[in-house]
Amino acid sequence: MRAESSPADLLDHIARGDRGALRALFQQQATRLFGIAQAILRDREASADAVQDAFLRISQRAAQFDPARGDASAWLGAIVRHAALDLARKRGRELPTDDPALGDQAVAPEALERVAASAEGRRLRDCLAALDEKNRKGILLAFVHGLSHAQVAARLDLPLGTVKAWIRRGLLQLRECLT
Repeated sequence: MRAESSPADLLDHIARGDRGALRALFQQQATRLFGIAQAILRDREASADAVQDAFLRISQRAAQFDPARGDASAWLGAIVRHAALDLARKRGRELPTDDPALGDQAVAPEALERVAASAEGRRLRDCLAALDEKNRKGILLAFVHGLSHAQVAARLDLPLGTVKAWIRRGLLQLRECLT
């Protein structure tokens, strides 16, 4: 398998037991996936652990990838995001950021920029932009930055119930907009 192969093709070969395809996928995607883990964990060693765990999951679940349901890069990103969030939960604490403005301004994360290149990504960006600032901020902090509802509430200095309601309303509006 060549490193220039698409992630979807590599996943297909991995599903059939091709270890060379897993190596090629790692070489092709590891830097990007490490960036996703690093954005959540803010710790190089923990991010490396999350990427390693994610590639183990990828090797075991490659057959579950369905190109009809979405882009392979997004699927890989979701696996890494879940691995990083699992690791953060295991640690039992939020890893602080040295960006004091985070949570004070609208967030346009790099991962969202990559997704925005696709038609679905543009629709998602348009739907996010249509949300109220409070709903958008809560959704981005929770689902892009991996914060729990309680952590979002603490970051925004708001009651937990308020944050939960904002996120829920925002998600309902997103679902309606995307369908």
